[in-house]
This record gives sequence, C-alpha cells and structure tokens, in this order.
Amino acid sequence: MRKILVILVVIFSQYINAQDKGTIKGKLTDKEMNNEALPFANVLIKGTTIGTQTDMDGNYTISIKAGSYTIVFSFLGYKTLEIPVIVKAGETVTVNRLMSAEEGVALDEIKIKASVGKEKEAALLIDQKKAVTIDQKIGVQELARKGVSNVASALTKTTGISKQEGSGSVFVRGLGDRYNVTTLNGLPLPSNNPSKKNISLDIFSTDIIEFISIDKTYNLKNYGDFSGANVDIVSKNYRGKGMVELSFGSSVNSEAIAQNDFYLFDGPNRSGFYTKNYPAFPLNNYNFTTSWDRTSANSPINMNISLKAGDSFELGEDTKLNVFGVVSYDNGYKFREGVARGSVNVSGVARRDYDFMSYGYETNTTAMGNMRLKHKDQVLRYNALMINTSSQRQQEYTGIVDIFDYAPEGGAFVQRATFDRTELFVHQLLGDHRINDAIDINWGAAYNYVKSDTPNRKQNIVTPDDWNVPNGPKSFRLTLNDSDNHRFYQDLEDEELTAKLSATYKFNKDEEEVYKGKIVVGYSGRFKTVDFESTQFNFTINNSGGNAVPQPLITDVYNLDSYFNQANFNAGLFNIRTFRGGLGTGADVLAPQTYGGRQDINAGYVSVEYKFSPKFTGVFGIRGEQITQTISYNTSISVGDANLDQFEILPSVSLKYELNEKQNLKFAASKTYTLPQFKERAPFQFDESTTLTTLGNPALYSSTNYNFDFKWDFFPKSEEIISIGTFGRFINDPINQATINSASNDVSWVNSGDLATAFGVEFEMRKNFFENEVEDGDDTLTSKLTGGMNLSYLNTSQDLDGNKVFTETTAAGSPLSVDFSETKSGLTGASDLLANLDVTYLKEYTGDRSIQGTVAFNYFSDRIFALSTEGKGNIIDSGVATLDFIFKAKLNKKLGLGLSAKNLLNPTIKRTQENQNVIVESYKLGANIKLSLSYNF
Repeated sequence: MRKILVILVVIFSQYINAQDKGTIKGKLTDKEMNNEALPFANVLIKGTTIGTQTDMDGNYTISIKAGSYTIVFSFLGYKTLEIPVIVKAGETVTVNRLMSAEEGVALDEIKIKASVGKEKEAALLIDQKKAVTIDQKIGVQELARKGVSNVASALTKTTGISKQEGSGSVFVRGLGDRYNVTTLNGLPLPSNNPSKKNISLDIFSTDIIEFISIDKTYNLKNYGDFSGANVDIVSKNYRGKGMVELSFGSSVNSEAIAQNDFYLFDGPNRSGFYTKNYPAFPLNNYNFTTSWDRTSANSPINMNISLKAGDSFELGEDTKLNVFGVVSYDNGYKFREGVARGSVNVSGVARRDYDFMSYGYETNTTAMGNMRLKHKDQVLRYNALMINTSSQRQQEYTGIVDIFDYAPEGGAFVQRATFDRTELFVHQLLGDHRINDAIDINWGAAYNYVKSDTPNRKQNIVTPDDWNVPNGPKSFRLTLNDSDNHRFYQDLEDEELTAKLSATYKFNKDEEEVYKGKIVVGYSGRFKTVDFESTQFNFTINNSGGNAVPQPLITDVYNLDSYFNQANFNAGLFNIRTFRGGLGTGADVLAPQTYGGRQDINAGYVSVEYKFSPKFTGVFGIRGEQITQTISYNTSISVGDANLDQFEILPSVSLKYELNEKQNLKFAASKTYTLPQFKERAPFQFDESTTLTTLGNPALYSSTNYNFDFKWDFFPKSEEIISIGTFGRFINDPINQATINSASNDVSWVNSGDLATAFGVEFEMRKNFFENEVEDGDDTLTSKLTGGMNLSYLNTSQDLDGNKVFTETTAAGSPLSVDFSETKSGLTGASDLLANLDVTYLKEYTGDRSIQGTVAFNYFSDRIFALSTEGKGNIIDSGVATLDFIFKAKLNKKLGLGLSAKNLLNPTIKRTQENQNVIVESYKLGANIKLSLSYNF
C-alpha cells in the first residue's frame, strides 16, 4: 500500500509540474539557401542552460515553466537573433524566424560554414533530401560506427551494392566493374589493374575520407561510361584548431593464426615497396638470384599505424588557410584452404582437380596532404595523394593437372608465388569562384599516374615420375608444357590528365528574392595513355626428342633450387626460353609482349534546373562526348592495331516533387554507354591463375544503356529515413566474359547478345529507437539506440547468341566461337537479394567519455560468376552472410580505444557449377579480431 501511495504522489507531482509548463516551438529557415530549412542552429533561453538545436527540417521544441523569456537563435556566420516571448502554462508559443548572414560575410562562406558536419550522418541526409538527383552518401561517422576501414567495404553497407570476393571491385545493382565510375573530388581516377576499368576501392583507407558519394543515376557532370554508379571519394578537408592524432592497431585472422607455420616466398620484403627486374643475359646462364622455394614468415599478426595532423590559419581579415595531412601503414596476413577445380565438362568431370593452400600477405601505405585557401569569394584547393599497395600469395595445389593427359591419377604438386605492387600518385587543383550573386565558376585539373607491377611471379609443376603411382617419387620427366615452370614479369603504366570547367547562371527571382532556375554549362576532358608489357621465361624441361636427358627424382618439392641451378643448366636438364624462342633465336628474343595506346574523351554539356512550383523541380540536360581509343599490340598471338572512334549524345532528366516538408518523390532517366577496356580488346593471352586464361578480342565494341529510376524518401527526424525505390536498366549489346571454343578453353570478352535488362526494388530505413539527453553543466549527454536496414531485390536477364558473336568477330577479322548453353541468362555478379542490418548503442558519460557498440549484418544471395557454355551449367557463387561487432570507447579527451570482430560467422565461400553440381572452389576467409588505440595530442 505504501508503494502505491508513493507512485501516486510521484505521478501527481509530475502532473502538477507539467501543468505549470508551456512550450516554445518553431522553425528556422536560411535566407542564404533560398529559404530552405536551417538544421543544427542553436536555440537557447537567455540566462539559462536550457536549449536545443534545430533538427534536419529546421524545427525545434523547448518545454519550460511559464514566464517571460528571451529566446536566442544563433548559427556560425549568421546574425544572432534575440526574441522576447511570454510562455503560459499549458500553451504553445510558435516562433519562426528567417536567419541571414552577418554583414561582411560572403555567401560562399556561409555555405561552407553550414556544411561543417559533412562527416555526420544527419548532415549527409540533409544533402540527400535537398538534392533533385537520386544519390546517397556515407560519411566518416557512419564508417567509424560500422568499423569500416576502406572504401570497398564501405560501399557494401549501402543499398544494392555488394563486393566481388577477393578484389576491391563492387557490383552495383548487379552491374559490375565495367558499368561503374570512380572519381576523387569529382575528377576521374585510373585503374591499377589491366583487367579492370576502375581502381581497386579497397586501397583507399577511410583515414583520407570525409564522405563517399554514390550517384546511382546519371549526372551530366560525370563521364557517360556509366550505368551502375559513380563512386566519388571526397577527401578530408580539415576545419578547426590544430590537431595531431596517432593511432595504432593490431589484429589477427583466425584462419592465418591457426597455422603452425606460415609461409611466403623469397624476394619481396614486408614493407610492400619491393621491385625486381629479370637479370642481364637471362638465357645464357642461370642468373636468377631469388629462390623458387617458400620461406617461413613471421607470426601472422597484422598491424596498422596512422598519423594525422591538421590546422587552420587566419591570413588576414578575409583569408583563411586549412591544411590536413595523413600518413598510414597497415598489413594483413591471410590463409585459405580448400578445393579448386577447372574445366568441368557436361558429365561433371573436372579436368583440373586440386586441393590447395594459399598463404597471403598484403600492405597498404598511404600519404595524403591537402590545402584549402579561401579569400572572400575565391576558393582554391590542392590535393596530393600517394598510395602504395602490395599483395603476396604463396599458392600450393596438389592433385590432377589434367584428368585426360597430365597426371590423371593425381599426385601433382603445383606451386605459384605472386607479388603484385601498385603505386598511385594523384595531384589535383580545384577552384570555386563566385562572380556575383547569380554567377559561379567551378574548375579542376588533375594529373594521375599509376604503375602496377608483377615482378618475378614463379610457377612450378612437379608430377609423379610414374603417373600410375600418384604417391610415388616425383620428377620433371613427364612435364608436357614449356610454360609449366616459369618466371613472369609484368608492368602496367597508366598516365592521365583530366580537366573540368563549368559555369552556373541563376535566373528568375521570385517575390522573396529566391532564384527559381539555373543554367550550368560545362566541359570535361580526359586524356589517358596506357603502356603494358610482360616477359615470361619458360624453363623448358629437356625430356623428349633428341635433346632428352635423364631427369633426376625430386625428393623434396619445397627444395626446387636443387634442380633449377647453374649446374643442371650446364648439364642440359632444362633450357630457358621466352615466347619468341631461346638463345640464338634472334635479336628480339627478349622483346616483351606489349600493348598500349591512347584514350581521349572531350565532352561538353548543358543543363537547366528550374523550380516550377514550391513543390516541383526539374533538371534537364544533354551531354556530348567524342571518344577516341587507339590500341597497338605485339603479342605471341598477333601484331596490329585496334581503333574505336565514336560520338555519343547523352540526354538526361531528373524530377523532384515534395509531397510535404518530410517526403519527396524523385524520378530520373538517362542514356549512357559502356566502353570496352584496353586489355579486353588486345589479343594478349593472360595466365590469370592455374585454372583461368583470358584472351582479348579486337572486335569488341561499346554497349548502349538506358537507365530509369523512381524513388520515395521520407525523413521523419534529423537522423531518420525511410525510402523505397525502383529502377530499370536496358543494355544493348552487353559485354560479357565467356569461354571460347579453343584447345585451351580460353576465356574472352564478347558482345554476347542484343539486350540485357535489370529491374529491382530497394528499401532503406534508419531509425532512432530511443534517445535520452541529460544536462551536465555545459554538456548535453546522450544515450541512444539506433538501427538501420537496407534491402535490395533484383531481377536480371540477358540474351545469349553465339551466332551474333561469330558473325561480328568474323566480320572484324578476328573470329571467335562461343557455344552458350542457354539463349537467356541472368547477369554475372547479380544477386537477387542484398541485405544490410545494423544496431548501434551510444552512451556518453561526460563530454570526454563515451562508449559505442555496433552489430552489423550483411547478406548477398547466390550470383552467377561465369556463364554456361557447351551444355554445362553456370558457375555460381553461393550466398554469404557476414556478422561484425564493433566497439569504441572514448576514455578521455585524448585517448580512444577500439575493438572489432569481423566475419564472426566465418561461412564457407563456395563456387559451384550448376547442373553438374560440382564444387569448383571452396574455402574459408576466417574471422578478424582487431584492437586499436588512438591518442590526440
């Protein structure tokens, strides 16, 4: 009874207290931004600590005891307003105000001040809400919350995007690398891989990022080689007082750390800056100095370290300089074990059938510096970026090389040691200039340089000395192919100049002095040169014909230096040859296989944006592009040229209708194209792995794409969104990889049919489940639980026509034959279902102490890896679910602690040839556990 009385007293007192209060609410708008809502403005009751901030829609609400007060509205760079107000018990007073810039403060400065929080999720949602186009942004705050360390992983947290396993490439709505575009601060980036159009996104550390913008609909300012998404990486722009932060972390991979011994190979160091060329006179003697054999590595413990610094300087009353720099290094060990099978026939028999172990080691070294100089209405920015990445792989395969004629009973041992290194250098200079209230000028120029090397790749194949006794002693006696034992050297250089220039003119002010329309006229130029060369030294075993010599037994497959040495070379056990021949064949015997050329794109565009009514806005534009691509090649297959010259007219439209202050409808439509890449058109035979060889097709030509999107967005609160979107893609003459009819079952690129389509539905939701704020002196301490979910359902289809491939390639003088198993198929890389879910809890104890924990889940369903041919089934990547946990603690003003556990489910990665139901590859990636520490000086 006593407890009941106490409860009743508490309830009654709260009721009396509530009856003694009134409410002040209202909305702040921004005169400098066409009277749009002004978020994150400060609202304070003068002489008290009672206050709040406006939400994403500019709204605020304050509950206070009845009385007379002065309410203060403030925002950095804007005039502070003080408004007297009388609050009556039980009543609500509405106070709306229009905020404007302080006198002498430039409009451009106001815009920059207003965008200070671009790293924050709420600020990026504001941008998404205001934009007429359909785009999405993910900022550093969200990346840190989800424990994301690079751009490729970041994109998989957004709707409709999945990552290609084993690479830094992504699929956007089922469309792979060739359909996407990567830019840095709006200027294009080159590729670091001859097999890819885009640079590998996992080389970009989140240390250098302010946010990532993902345009899934075509924007005229971008190049027209697009249908999936334009991924724009916006580099960090530091604002504020001087800062120096040192971070250190260490982690382990569960699969790698479980190995009693971890092996790599001789040659590359652990820094990632290794380079190696072949020796002088490589055919005369055995002059190679690195070992063929694996070596023990350090304990497979990963580490990362980074140093960031930034500061701002007032150089005068109207001039300010911001500088920021970051240097970071991280490495990682990986281990995979499983099965690898190739060339599975209609009966389900794999010609190549291996068990394998793969040891891996990767590094990433990044250095970035930028400066931003602002003088009144003039802004200049300079960005410099250097990234050096490396990847070592010691791969060991045991089993059948070819079930029909090469160690058919098994017992073969294949060793492949590969080191890849990429160096990227980017220099960018950008400018923004306000001529007057109606005219803006924006420009940018960049120099990009990429060098990608594979120095001294090594491969050996040892088989049983008697193929009928697979477990017997081994030798090179029955080696069939000259290329089975080789050293390979590859070099790719990509040099590029890019430029952009645009002018914006605003027109037709309304009665509130707000412009209704604007015209943008612009130019883009991209001038690329590509040079690729490779040399392979085949160690030809003298085991047949008149030159045959007795071959010794191999007692230790991990001691092949006992065979490949000067003594055995002198004894004639093996010779060293290139694809052009051996010693004495000719003066050009060491000449590498090459391809290279230029790609120039000159483009002009014009767009008109107009606000037809307070609710309806449209953007209409057209872009013209002249594309010239010239390739020259000199390979073991062919010598010649392949040219492509085309002009594209690319119209686009984006429409936005505001249902109310919180809801938008958006529509977009455009025409774009897809270019073939240099490697895809050069007839060069790439030995990609032990199970895949690719060959370029000079007859390859561009696809034409038609893109449609429709989306509804609802923004309930400042950090919340609910959206549903649909999209369609129509691709004429799509480009696909396919196995061609050849003795070696090579894979090439072909225009595989007349039409491909992709239709889908996307859903996204971010929700604050609860939020509690407590005043603690000058600080407002927050406790909140938030969650997010995005789902994507996709349906794709494409025509497959072997007759079309043969007819078109024959007409171009390079006939290829493909026997597709079906006349229709889904798109490669397209999962029917993609899902991301995350839940985050934040608890602030003081202004300098807090904890935050996030659980994140990702899933993609089965997807096609390779199309079926010759009656065989498609090769399918099985769906994978991943679960991550991320914990961060701010211990004080200077010290932070982090713990992450990723891929906790550690599912089996499996690739299967359907119909025959044969697993062609399987392995586990392992869970990654990481501990990190940061200190802010």
